[in-house]
Amino acid sequence: MKIAILLKQVPVKDATLELNGDGTWIDEDDVQFEINDSDHYGLAEALNIAKDNDGEVTVVTMGPDRVKESIKQALAKGAHQAIHINDEDVKSSDPLTRAKIIAEAVKGENFDLILSGLQSDDYGYGQTGVLVAEMLGMPHATLVVETEINGDKIKVKRELEGGWFQNIELPLPAVLSIQSGLTDIPYATIKGIMMAKKKPVADVEADDLGVELEGGAFKLEKIYTPVKSKETAVLKGDADSVVPQIIDKLKNAAKVL
Repeated sequence: MKIAILLKQVPVKDATLELNGDGTWIDEDDVQFEINDSDHYGLAEALNIAKDNDGEVTVVTMGPDRVKESIKQALAKGAHQAIHINDEDVKSSDPLTRAKIIAEAVKGENFDLILSGLQSDDYGYGQTGVLVAEMLGMPHATLVVETEINGDKIKVKRELEGGWFQNIELPLPAVLSIQSGLTDIPYATIKGIMMAKKKPVADVEADDLGVELEGGAFKLEKIYTPVKSKETAVLKGDADSVVPQIIDKLKNAAKVL
């Protein structure tokens, strides 16, 4: 069984972030990066499925040269090989463009199963897996908390709102977005780190895939630190006149009622 895990590299959780000069993203010069937390669980589930079904796991990631460090970590944890889609200038920030690039890069690999994390810790769109499935014409399930391969089908359990769950069966090949916490995150061993150096990493240039990198579904114009402000309202009068004013403020100004 051929399994792919879509992996993204994001700024470390405790990084001090500063905006870049034009206010369109963070200044990445002094920021360290790590594997997206949600994708760790996707990788863990991919390795578990591969172990039980005589499979191999391919890490698929996109970004500048720095993402190779995350590829090494994933290979050291047990992945068998990797595909690095080189997007050095990071022109593909919107999920639709990223999905088109990924789909184009993997469509000839004939994967039986493609996994992704639920969403990324930077943009948080949570759409890449869904869109890749659409591009490849494959069935898809999100919020997956349990999987079971059954011949040419896969049974999945999905977590819904309000403590409800849904059990469905999908034909293979399929794409799944894995819910965080599904399984234990694997750790790299010394042996795994040494073996990772010998595992193949295929380099693909995003510019060579024929996907339009400019434009996309939308454009992020500006990000900024929320402006903090305080406003004090003094309500005068007796209780009978003040109470309706308080209720009005809570409902229409604070919007907590």
